[in-house]
Amino acid sequence: MTAPAPADWADAGAVADFATRPVSPVTVRDTKLAILQKDGQFSAISGICNHAGGPLGEGALEGDYLVCPWHYYKFHRVTGEGEPGYEEDKVPSFTTKVENGRVLVDLASKTRRSRIKHDPHPLARPVSRAPGPVRIAGISTTNMTAGRPRFSTSESLLSVALDHAREDGCEAKMHRLADLQFRACEGFYSKSAHACTWPCSITQLDPDDQLEEVYESFVHWADVILIATPIRWGQPSALYHKMVERMNCIQNQETIADKHLVKNKVVGLIITGGQDNVQGVAGGMLSFFAELGCQFPQYPYIAHTRGWSAEDMENNVREVAKSEVLREASRALVDRAIEMAELVISGQMHQTHMGRGGRKGHALDV
Repeated sequence: MTAPAPADWADAGAVADFATRPVSPVTVRDTKLAILQKDGQFSAISGICNHAGGPLGEGALEGDYLVCPWHYYKFHRVTGEGEPGYEEDKVPSFTTKVENGRVLVDLASKTRRSRIKHDPHPLARPVSRAPGPVRIAGISTTNMTAGRPRFSTSESLLSVALDHAREDGCEAKMHRLADLQFRACEGFYSKSAHACTWPCSITQLDPDDQLEEVYESFVHWADVILIATPIRWGQPSALYHKMVERMNCIQNQETIADKHLVKNKVVGLIITGGQDNVQGVAGGMLSFFAELGCQFPQYPYIAHTRGWSAEDMENNVREVAKSEVLREASRALVDRAIEMAELVISGQMHQTHMGRGGRKGHALDV
């Protein structure tokens, strides 16, 4: 039987420094710790979370569990074990004692870190285009009252485009954001760039979050993505903004991990509304998808609006519903997008490194 290692007591700090708060992050001899205090009793566990390396020492104590501030994983303040049902997901714990007004930690008493084995999330698989015809995903960002559908000018034109693509032998599917239950971005990136993960942390943590189907289409399935939005106060719809905030995890992988999830994908836009600012709306959307690594056909969007002063939305809806010109424009847009997709698929640029100078995420010499 192996004898236990001799104690290696290290000074973590003064009792007075820890006594006024339940959780304190400290580094002792290059070991990151979370010093915990409850009812005058001290304990110490690793300051590094199992999930994504989050700073446990900056977390909050809930009962007897320390909650990671990044993604809310929980570990027992004394044993380091995960919350009930996940006990084997364990961070190292350390023996502590108080002497002469100082909190001491026995670094030699460190327990073993263990992680519950999880199968990789399906979205985490390598990106590889399967053989077959051009595939088109339509994303409608119009909000709807459940059970009370109305005519959406942008979705109507999107449906025309998708039907036309199917007639041309392409595969096509529609994603209606109004039909999906998905959480808003919870700002993990604001806590730390590395707290924003791929797959999205929300998608990993919440099996009921339905934005997974949009991620699947955008990253793995589609060659062409057609996005339809109404204009709301000179901006894309609120559902569009909710979606792209969550999709930022795709772009963040490039700047954080040098991982390029999007390649040889073409984006086209359909923009309709009762107010003007079409070019402003299109410009913001094109900028976002350009930063994801998407390509665009010549003339990448179609749009319709009756302008700022036309407050007769019922006439705007009737005009779009009866307009063969706009339906033909939708067919022409998807034709241009398919042609561009065929070009980039057959061309298959093999550039392995994307230079970042002058771009978001470039490491400046500061």
